[in-house]
Amino acid sequence: MRLNGSEILVECLKEQGVDTVFGFPGGAVLNIYDALYKARNEIRHILTSHEQGASHAADGYARATGKVGVCIATSGPGATNLVTGIATAYMDSVPMVAITGQVATNLLGKDSFQEVDITGITMPITKHNYIVKDVTQLADVVRKAFAIAQEGRPGPVLIDICKDVTAAVTDFEPKPPRKPRKVHTSIAEGLIEEAAEAINSSQRPILLSGGGVSIAGATEEVMELAEKAKIPVTTTLMGLGSFPGTHGLFTGLLGMHGTKTSNLAVSESDLFIAVGARFSDRVISDVKRFAPNAKVMHIDIDPAEVGKNIVVHYPLVGNIKKILKLLNGRVKKREYSEWNKTIDRWKEAYPLKYPQDGTLKPHYVVERIYELTKGDALITTEVGQNQLWAAQFYKYTSPRQFISSGGLGTMGYGLGACIGARIGRPDKKVINIAGDGSFRMNCTELATAVEYKLPIVIALLNNHVLGMVRQWQELFYDGRYSATTIDRGTDFVALAEAFGAKGINVTRPEEVDAAIIKALESEDTPVLINFEIDRDDKVFPIVPPGAPISELIEE
Repeated sequence: MRLNGSEILVECLKEQGVDTVFGFPGGAVLNIYDALYKARNEIRHILTSHEQGASHAADGYARATGKVGVCIATSGPGATNLVTGIATAYMDSVPMVAITGQVATNLLGKDSFQEVDITGITMPITKHNYIVKDVTQLADVVRKAFAIAQEGRPGPVLIDICKDVTAAVTDFEPKPPRKPRKVHTSIAEGLIEEAAEAINSSQRPILLSGGGVSIAGATEEVMELAEKAKIPVTTTLMGLGSFPGTHGLFTGLLGMHGTKTSNLAVSESDLFIAVGARFSDRVISDVKRFAPNAKVMHIDIDPAEVGKNIVVHYPLVGNIKKILKLLNGRVKKREYSEWNKTIDRWKEAYPLKYPQDGTLKPHYVVERIYELTKGDALITTEVGQNQLWAAQFYKYTSPRQFISSGGLGTMGYGLGACIGARIGRPDKKVINIAGDGSFRMNCTELATAVEYKLPIVIALLNNHVLGMVRQWQELFYDGRYSATTIDRGTDFVALAEAFGAKGINVTRPEEVDAAIIKALESEDTPVLINFEIDRDDKVFPIVPPGAPISELIEE
């Protein structure tokens, strides 16, 4: 059949099973939006308030569902407004396809109106990107983009389409979607045996479960390994939910804001097993003093990550799920050991805690959100103290339950991601735990949530400062609070209501439950709860910069 480029793009999206796209129109994508209008009964378009909101919504949709998130923007500033969201997805291995418009082919390279080299700009932050100048190549490019975004270690792919290509007509032949190529996992039998023997002979093993475990669908295999060999389990921030936070073997987060139990366990271990994690500086801190007594086993799909940040003694590269199955067949069952009892004593001696002085505490707010949602909500976060309180005091029991910008640390991420997650998972309550500094960056997306009648909840932990930066200034800069006070008199309840959302103000602990319950009862309107907390509330524990993870500041 004969179709123009825009119609071909839409047909290819339908081939890939895309039912939702997030975007903002403009001149270079007018033809695409015309085709989307004609296909509005098959593909839902969510009009965000800003292109960055569209990229974060596509990201949140992808993380919540496991599908590819799709966002669309026009050329020039529309395309560059996607950059932060693309980088966020790249750092956290999120499958996303970003579609941008471009000036006509005869105007390329002439500094034309709203022309920018978006493929050049995004080259370091995409798995691959394309500029399409020939309509006959468009269908193949779209199909390749979706396959690349999903296969191996997932990530974003950008397709830049010249405007004349979106109008040009050519023959189109529908094709079933290509299944993403499976990563070839060919590990020598001897290496698997060696790794299994290392686990069987270790006296003080610990397992780090990272975000790659959830991506690979390998949570059951991690559980089997941990329970069979009685291995304590810690997680990265991205790994929250990949191992149940309620499990007896769980020790909490690892690293800069990890629990003392996790950090001590790693420091005293003789075998450190990292699964689907990239040894971020936030996890290892001083590399020379990280797990000083341990051999390191690294199981990951990306060979570039193995040995990049830390010396690895047992490298196992390939499909995580398959590797774990091979290991589980060779690992011996063992009984609860003295090492497990030591871990239990540490957990009892060093629990996460916070001051109980009768004032409204953010830790308490997160605890009550956990209890009142029965641990079953999807939680998105902004970045900063709110992110760490949400990580520490909500117990995540399933993958894709904690949605946060880990690698890039993008302030302003949470609200867009919350919108995308709710659209992708309408069966779930979705709550964005936010700080006022991050929230104000993209708060205009409240208009999007109102328009589409999304009953999301924004739990705004409002301390009137840039809390994490201020915390560092107090602890490591002698209390010189440079440019971190943002008490600008913003009435966030009134702001929410101005957008058409509901607003609730909470200043005392006894008001918390009623506010959360009321917000959760909303069926078609977003609710913002403004929790007024103290500007000096801090995230503890914290490892000082340059220190080993065993040397934490606890309070």
